[in-house]
Amino acid sequence: MRLDGSKILLTGASSGIGAALAPLLASRGATVGIVARREERMREVVERCRRHTPASRYWVTDLSDLDNAQNVALEADGAFGGLDALVNNAGIPKRVPVPRLTPALVEETMRVNFLSPVGMTLAVLPGMLARGSGLVVNVSSMGGRLGIDHEAAYCASKFAMCGWSEVMRLDLDGTGVQVKLILPGPIGTEIWDQPGNDPAQYDGPFTSATDAAAGIVAAMEGDGFEYYVPEVLEIGVSQKDVVVGKTGDVDSFLTGMAAMSASKG
Repeated sequence: MRLDGSKILLTGASSGIGAALAPLLASRGATVGIVARREERMREVVERCRRHTPASRYWVTDLSDLDNAQNVALEADGAFGGLDALVNNAGIPKRVPVPRLTPALVEETMRVNFLSPVGMTLAVLPGMLARGSGLVVNVSSMGGRLGIDHEAAYCASKFAMCGWSEVMRLDLDGTGVQVKLILPGPIGTEIWDQPGNDPAQYDGPFTSATDAAAGIVAAMEGDGFEYYVPEVLEIGVSQKDVVVGKTGDVDSFLTGMAAMSASKG
């Protein structure tokens, strides 16, 4: 994708990866619309974007409300005269062991992490198809390829995003609309310390949000479908190799993960 002169809608941009990604896209010449709940933080992000592309703007929206999510996607599409890209980056953690999960907690996670991106995508997709061009970037997680203890609801939402993205890639082949799947590893953002979640067992090292944003930009400009961000973890391990190893021997992977969880109490 050519970023210079493009119009991009980005969710989850008040902090973390999104807050780093929006100004980076603007610095490459993209007019950026950002969506999140925290207006004060979004103002700061948009001001950084407007130094490069003055027409960048924000929408305050709670993406757990699926109607609001679709409506803001349509509003942004109209305001920008058609979106060149939609980056579904917003997400919430849910570190709650299965015995303590409730249907309401699972539903909340699925709404924000999966159903909202799906609704926003389907809202703007007809315009992209009519123009014969566009890009949908779905930010999933390594938790969409690997099960993580105490994160069943989160992993379910991210596994769903992976499956959705793969079939989108197949169904839209030849239409001019491209799909990218981003699989971030452990990124140093606020997702690790949120109310209502058990403490994360993983305590680092972390990749910076700035480096993660740079990886997403590279993916948007690249030719492939699936991108690990970062490709190699800070400890020198390839994320793709971990996923391939897991699929080669799922029983051993799960046994090892269970033992590691037990060792941490």
